[in-house]
Amino acid sequence: MGVGAIAKPALVTAQFGILELTPAGRSEVRAVYGGFGIFIALALLVALRQPELRSGILFTVAAALGGMAAGRLVSAAIDRTIDRKPLGYLALEIGVAVMLLAVA
Repeated sequence: MGVGAIAKPALVTAQFGILELTPAGRSEVRAVYGGFGIFIALALLVALRQPELRSGILFTVAAALGGMAAGRLVSAAIDRTIDRKPLGYLALEIGVAVMLLAVA
């Protein structure tokens, strides 16, 4: 998703019904979904090669995923609904966070 968000930010937001983006919106998608995601992936690669950093990196990535999942849960509670795509990402975020914490 990171590379895709950099190249075509509207494809990321279209999943959630946001079809038009302003330049500021494209910048936000490129930053949050693109740059952040790419650097999280790089951090996980560092964790594979630097055992002394592994636990800290895995915990940090798990915390970031947990925060995203918590935000989705709060949104679902406020809106009293959650669409299919956000629900899928919620499950993925929780699952990967739990796995990372288990091996941290």
